Amino acid sequence: MTWSKDYSEYYKGRAYHERSLNSNDGWNVIGCESFMNQPILKYSNEIRSAVLIIHGEEAHSCYFSKDAYANMIKDSKYTDNKELMIIPDAVHTDLYDNLDVIPFNHIEEFVRKYV
Repeated sequence: MTWSKDYSEYYKGRAYHERSLNSNDGWNVIGCESFMNQPILKYSNEIRSAVLIIHGEEAHSCYFSKDAYANMIKDSKYTDNKELMIIPDAVHTDLYDNLDVIPFNHIEEFVRKYV
């Protein structure tokens, strides 16, 4: 399934709402350009707080979580409470509302341990 089909199925289907930007073509073409010039991950290896990154293996954006995690632990003194969890066969929108896919038990364990 392609990412556009995933989003369409979610926002135009099971999560449709008449006032939702994603359901009604409300986004503009240049809406996120401001992020292009920001070094979003530059200081992520200084994060001391616990971080659990969860991503679907089949999500078009999975590479970003892998890159973010790698950057966060590279040359960092704070790696003991960082984790990347990849959910097999899941797409991005599965982790929005698919109760059979979302790893609730693991999230609870992580929060109890680190927060």
